[in-house]
Amino acid sequence: MKTELLNYYLPPELIAQRPAAARSGSRLLVLSRTDGRITDSRFSNIGSFLKSGDLLVLNDTKVLPARFFAQKTTGGKIEGLFLSEKSPGVWEVMLKGLAKVRCGSGIYLKDKKGGPSCRAVMLERTDADRCLLKVESGNSAEDVLRQIGFPPLPPYIKRTSDPGEAQRDILRYQTVYARRPGAVAAPTAGLHFTAGLLGRLEKTGICSARITLHVGTGTFKPVTAETLDDHPIHHERFSIDSENASVINAVRRGGQRIIAVGTTSVRALEAAQVEGQVGAIEGTTGLFIKPGYKFKAVDAMITNFHLPKSTLLALVAAFAGLDLTLAAYRHAIEKRYRFYSYGDAMLIV
Repeated sequence: MKTELLNYYLPPELIAQRPAAARSGSRLLVLSRTDGRITDSRFSNIGSFLKSGDLLVLNDTKVLPARFFAQKTTGGKIEGLFLSEKSPGVWEVMLKGLAKVRCGSGIYLKDKKGGPSCRAVMLERTDADRCLLKVESGNSAEDVLRQIGFPPLPPYIKRTSDPGEAQRDILRYQTVYARRPGAVAAPTAGLHFTAGLLGRLEKTGICSARITLHVGTGTFKPVTAETLDDHPIHHERFSIDSENASVINAVRRGGQRIIAVGTTSVRALEAAQVEGQVGAIEGTTGLFIKPGYKFKAVDAMITNFHLPKSTLLALVAAFAGLDLTLAAYRHAIEKRYRFYSYGDAMLIV
């Protein structure tokens, strides 16, 4: 498939820079795959479009405060993004201006107020913009990041190093049900749920199951290849335990709908297929869902609006059909929906 088919024009002012005042106050576009009907609503009313017996599958990954600031011994400022801890104290990170940092040189990680926190040494480059840092602290990466880290917002959301604004983002760039740290980007479809909304849905017979997929930086990587087949898809860690796999499989056997909350939940559910059902599994997935893919585990999905020519838009187009997806996006633009991570939502049934 030609990548250009996933292109569309979005007025820049529709890129949401901040979340809605209330989580479930976001707008909701409901798209029917059977007749193409589009309905405009509010996320707080999502229960009106669901039915008793539906199962929401939520990604309970927790976003790390992975964005950090540092300073070279010469005084130069550095911005970094934590990716993973390869071994105790050894971090894989992305650094802006990595070419100006020499192997073996030291830098100082800053705390949230801009003061020095701890020293780190650049061990080796692992890619054009990635390297390994030896962080001279006796604490775990998660503990250090709590002291120095800011929310890893995508590049189209503009922020400074203001700690007050960062504190607001720490609360809102995280789902209310996040519990397993490991993501460097949020599963944004879940940002619209509140504990109260989930409780009200449960009272009407709409229950939920939990899976985990740790969202990586590859989710933001644009498709630059001329065709989707030539794009190297990113890999992400995921897991589904036996208890939740049993719940999901029981709902499917009963003929009720599996509703994936977010493209990350879709990817995990489809990657976990074992002999026609969802298996209890832990590992990594490089599954690339694009038009032509035959879905095995998902009957409906909740998702935000995604960037042009992205793997996430390819997944949505695979589920709803390319023409119908683009028609929904045109409608959303005409009606001034807010787009991307902090934007509004779409329910595809």
